[in-house]
Amino acid sequence: MEVLPNIHLVGMLTILCTVVFRARALIPIYVFVFLDGLFGGFSTWWLPYLYIWTILWALTMLVPKKIPKKIAAFVYPALCAFHGLIFGALYAPAWAILNHFDLKQTLAWIIAGLPFDFLHLAGNLAVGILVLPLSELMKRLLKN
Repeated sequence: MEVLPNIHLVGMLTILCTVVFRARALIPIYVFVFLDGLFGGFSTWWLPYLYIWTILWALTMLVPKKIPKKIAAFVYPALCAFHGLIFGALYAPAWAILNHFDLKQTLAWIIAGLPFDFLHLAGNLAVGILVLPLSELMKRLLKN
């Protein structure tokens, strides 16, 4: 899905793994981060990935394990969409340090990226709808 800017399944898969595997979800998250660096190149763009997905994992860990399905059907897509919206702001501190930005330049960089963050929000909201049914399927398959 590289041709679509900021629209991908990674946020949904991060939430899905966290819902199903809880703390152990950090293993596939960091396997992804390593493979992304391996295939995309371990460059400055990759460094924020070391913490961006962990933040989504941590936010998902705050959602109660026994959340009612009717609520989860809204919470998981909303969480996925929220992470898409703030992705640029989460990326900004590392980018600012790496590029020697001051606060004004950092804020300008975040504002310039807002159109992509809104696309990210929309794409994450759409794929976030899959978290609940896929998590139920994965839990059922893991019991067998």
